[in-house]
Amino acid sequence: MSVNKEVKRITTHILQEMKHNGEKIAMLTAYDFSMASVLDDAGLDVLLVGDSASNVMAGHETTLPITLDQMIYHAQGVVRGATRAFVVVDLPFGSYQGNSKEALNSAIRIMKESGAHGVKLEGGTEIAESVSRIITAGIPVMGHLGLTPQSIYKFGTYTVRAKDEAEAEKLKVDALALQELGCFAVVLEKIPAKLAKEVSESLIIPTIGIGAGPDCDGQVLVVNDMIGLTKGFKPRFLRQYMNLYDGILGAAKSYINDVKAKDFPNEKEQY
Repeated sequence: MSVNKEVKRITTHILQEMKHNGEKIAMLTAYDFSMASVLDDAGLDVLLVGDSASNVMAGHETTLPITLDQMIYHAQGVVRGATRAFVVVDLPFGSYQGNSKEALNSAIRIMKESGAHGVKLEGGTEIAESVSRIITAGIPVMGHLGLTPQSIYKFGTYTVRAKDEAEAEKLKVDALALQELGCFAVVLEKIPAKLAKEVSESLIIPTIGIGAGPDCDGQVLVVNDMIGLTKGFKPRFLRQYMNLYDGILGAAKSYINDVKAKDFPNEKEQY
């Protein structure tokens, strides 16, 4: 039986209970009030205001251009639409790397100005000071290891990470370090399923997988990809649950035809 069926609001404590009881955590991205309302009604456990908004909402090639102000704007709408789900917000590129004071200030702004419940940072031991400082201020932090899109120009590719032994060992060290620092969960993106299973079993905190196999404690997808609103993006890990792109395309064409044919609006659709 679900441990969170009757709760008014999902919390980090409940997410920890879900891992302990073997109940998988369902997480999707959300970027606005309307989508957040639908996903919250559906029963999502966690909504991620991802910096992927840079791609799917603004049309940028990478996640790097999105600003802290823009992330806060998206988060405000999502928080207003989510009455039950735990809302976590990505700290965008440049708002936390290399400067723990700036990291704390960025996280505080997100929490105060959006009403979100936690923040997510990419990286391991190299951002330990930032993670520690944010958590010490009482702000829940979700980690993110494996493929870290904010470092795409360092990697040079979106292919699977941690396939070689050295990188896999570093990821395991980083995961334990993030747990020791006090992170409440960690996202594992695009790493071998066997490694994700090993990491998930080694940690007390929940792991959330994306392209990391079935043995993580939860799963996350970009909602625009999941509902087929993103055209031409179909990586192996993505299960597309509907084709909204073709549905909207068809509806728009029907609307155009009705307007051109003077069929819309009809007598019942006027005052």
